[in-house]
Amino acid sequence: MTEPQHDATAGPTSETGADAVTEFADRVFASTLGGVEMFSIYLGDRLGWYRALAVGEPLDPAALAARTGTHERYAREWLEQQAVSGILTVDDADAAASARRFTLPPAHAEVLANPDSLAYLAPLGRFFAATGAQLAPLLDAYRTGGGVSWAQLGEDARDAQGDINRPWFLQQLGPALASVPSLHDVLSRPGARIADIGMGHGWSSIALAQAYPSARVEGFDVDAESVVAARRHADEAHVGDRVRFHHVAGEGMPQEAVFDAAFVFEALHDMPFPVEVLTSIRRAVKRDGEIVIMDEAVAEAFAPDGDDVERVMYGYSIFMCLPDGLSTPGSVGTGTVMRQSTLERYALEAGFSGIELLPIEGFAFFRFTRLLQ
Repeated sequence: MTEPQHDATAGPTSETGADAVTEFADRVFASTLGGVEMFSIYLGDRLGWYRALAVGEPLDPAALAARTGTHERYAREWLEQQAVSGILTVDDADAAASARRFTLPPAHAEVLANPDSLAYLAPLGRFFAATGAQLAPLLDAYRTGGGVSWAQLGEDARDAQGDINRPWFLQQLGPALASVPSLHDVLSRPGARIADIGMGHGWSSIALAQAYPSARVEGFDVDAESVVAARRHADEAHVGDRVRFHHVAGEGMPQEAVFDAAFVFEALHDMPFPVEVLTSIRRAVKRDGEIVIMDEAVAEAFAPDGDDVERVMYGYSIFMCLPDGLSTPGSVGTGTVMRQSTLERYALEAGFSGIELLPIEGFAFFRFTRLLQ
């Protein structure tokens, strides 16, 4: 394929109009390059190529293929593409194709091959792959009003969600919650019981258990595969004796006040019946307990000149979160871009008196909101 040629004479006759067409065409072409790079990152992530290169020594195609159990010809093409894209460096570009050796720079390895780094973004490629595999069902959903469930998006989406949030939860969640004294005091109660609704792979529940050793944490999620993964992760983190996971939707929580605190981390906007979930949570938490919603830090109101956070959250919404929400009949269809006014409305309808933004900043693209009983 070749780069499209932009002929100003075929478009608007005015110079300003021609410039605008060329500028937008260049933007679309740049987006094409970005899409190609994200899918190439998916290959490097899932095939183990980045991890092999992150060891540090330069690798030629044969060595990379041998270390990862992949095909040398494909490895060579990918290595060259990564070098042309500026992701890898090549030590001897003038050598024969099979002899060229490629290196993953340390800064790039931090982003693409270090699952413990707060800068780890390789899982984003899995989101692209998961949605790309479901484009036909997505088109049908957009025509009919149906949906594409999280289960349909499959392992790539499930793993991506867990892996990209993991370092933030394990490294930053405890300190973030401890920075709010009133919340920290509740979580520090001897024998405190904490609910984590929509816990996914369980990293948030594990982080709570690690930060508050006297607490017991119970996670709830509607996705059976996520529950299985969460139990495995808790056992590997040696907190399985204090963390339990239930294959139960948020609406199915205990109906008596048994929890000292409850959290919904980046999940309320996905839930088809958020008011019912919040009502269930309100009943399950003691009157002197804490209820906190962590969700995307989108703008207070829609504006056509939104920032990059707005752009990426709308992207998640049109391909993943809104179709997942609408896959359940009767869903309210919140979508990823849940404004604070929407959250407040849900809280009031669930019987809360209001909401309060917590002073937690710098936690990725999220904000923390306390629901007032």
